[in-house]
Amino acid sequence: MITTGIPGKGRSHSVIGIVGTGSYLPAHVVTNSEVGEPAGVSGEWIHAKTGIQNRRRAKPDEATSDLAVIAGRAALESAGIRASDLALVVVATSTPDSPQPPTACVVADELGTLPGTAAFDVNAVCSGFVFALTTAERILRDSDSSYALVIGADVYSRILNPADRKTAILFGDGAGAVVLGPAPAPDRGLIAGRLASFGADRELIEVPAGGSRLPATAETIDEGLHHFRMNGRGVRDFVSEQVPPAVRDFLADTGVTPADIDRFVPHQANGRMLEDLARLLEIPFERTCTTFEEFGNTGSASVAVTLDRAARSGELHPGDLVLLAGFGGGMAMGLALLRW
Repeated sequence: MITTGIPGKGRSHSVIGIVGTGSYLPAHVVTNSEVGEPAGVSGEWIHAKTGIQNRRRAKPDEATSDLAVIAGRAALESAGIRASDLALVVVATSTPDSPQPPTACVVADELGTLPGTAAFDVNAVCSGFVFALTTAERILRDSDSSYALVIGADVYSRILNPADRKTAILFGDGAGAVVLGPAPAPDRGLIAGRLASFGADRELIEVPAGGSRLPATAETIDEGLHHFRMNGRGVRDFVSEQVPPAVRDFLADTGVTPADIDRFVPHQANGRMLEDLARLLEIPFERTCTTFEEFGNTGSASVAVTLDRAARSGELHPGDLVLLAGFGGGMAMGLALLRW
């Protein structure tokens, strides 16, 4: 149970930070040649265009919640707390186990949280983790509780058309998680966040059927309307035109410049896109944390997975200024600045 807005109970001036990280990538490795053949392209072509070499696929009996639970446990262990210490569980996903109940409720129960622990899903597609992170931080900061678990998890392999080279070659399955709690020092933790959406561009990324507008029918299945679709050129234009000015404005409002960023953790959409983005932002690519080569684009999991890998590999150091950037379907964009 979490309570906000009651005078004397909130911690409106407390600093909330990431106190633990975790991730889970399924064991099954899928190579470029394996996804390239049905899509009509070579493995070499995929690597040249995207920088991706491999991606992971969930087993037939693994759902999004299964990946999220394992990542969540790793984050709890990293933070040194138990599931019973959590007041809030938020799962960012656009591939939930089912339309109802929220995948977060499944995850919270499987982890062993106390009855009454608040749990809900966030769907902002590939920006979802940053949306969930900033939302959970705000709730926690203005509450009487100490810890929240935020997870990004997706199993895109279930909604891809193997013959669509614009999508099938990019995506992998995975989950990443962080525990939010009291920062270890007043100058550490989450500094600011910014969320934005551009609904006029929503058709750049979509799964047309399966909701209330186009419920599942034999016709929608035959037409492939339940598959993930993406206008690759349109998405690339959106990222290059919208993300750099938004990041510069966000950083300026927080009193820092791109040159001040020690580590940049973007959504792992496509390696070539990230190279262009870092150049446009004037952030040296060597400061950009990446996982796309081995894991591909893991949707809402990608920022969290990359953050965990960077933390565990020693890429992140206490005091580092870290910029998180998620962008994708909606179209949507989530930015967060934190002191590690």
